Amino acid sequence: MGPLLGIIVALIMVLLGNMLEGGHMSSLVGGPAFMIVIGGTIGAVLVQFPLPTVKASLGAAGALFKKQSHDHAKIVDEIVDYANRARRDGILALEKVAPAASDPFLAKALMMAVDGADSASLRETMEIGLSQLEEGGEDSAKVFEAAGGYSPTVGIIGAVLGLIHVMSNLSDINAVGSGIAAAFVATIYGVAAANIVFLPFAGRIKMMVRDEVHLKTMMLTGVLAIQEGLNPKLVRERLMSYVHSPHAEKGAAAAGAPATAG
Repeated sequence: MGPLLGIIVALIMVLLGNMLEGGHMSSLVGGPAFMIVIGGTIGAVLVQFPLPTVKASLGAAGALFKKQSHDHAKIVDEIVDYANRARRDGILALEKVAPAASDPFLAKALMMAVDGADSASLRETMEIGLSQLEEGGEDSAKVFEAAGGYSPTVGIIGAVLGLIHVMSNLSDINAVGSGIAAAFVATIYGVAAANIVFLPFAGRIKMMVRDEVHLKTMMLTGVLAIQEGLNPKLVRERLMSYVHSPHAEKGAAAAGAPATAG
């Protein structure tokens, strides 16, 4: 809800300010300007990035509007439960329950531990997955950053095209003023799209991926502690440092859940 609310608030404030200054809503409506800015920006982005990367960025943007379900404290409880089972019945006892873990990353790490992978191999393998997650998130953010850079420039192109049209019809002097005003609508669209949608989306995607990496790092830490045969109480203490970190608190706040368990 955060991104949608932000976009709505920004648009309402801009339109309200325009009205208070004596502007009319109709003066900001321009189908051709919208087509030039959005179409031109999309085209420029497709020139810079492969289509799969653009599709992935749209998926990441869609994820911003979904409620985040991760609760760090609950995942700590889950990992501590696995630690208790492993301490009581041996790590092989996790073979039946690991596939049902709340996160595929956690399930894979647990199964590697059950299969006898040493800690170095387990860490290296799972950190490759974390690196891929970070790189994918960075690429998705770069798509929106690029769009935020292109759209104002494309807006200027739209304004110049409008001015060319106005200048070619100077015989109707009464239409010159309104024509010039309409020409600058494309500039407004380009700047607004960049600063209300594209660049904020890029920043939000980076935060989302950073929180996801933080959560999965906590999972990996927990599995490695289980593999070491650490006491479940010590496992909890080690993991609680992740729960109390700023990343976990931000993630829990976005999900509408408390960052810690009482």
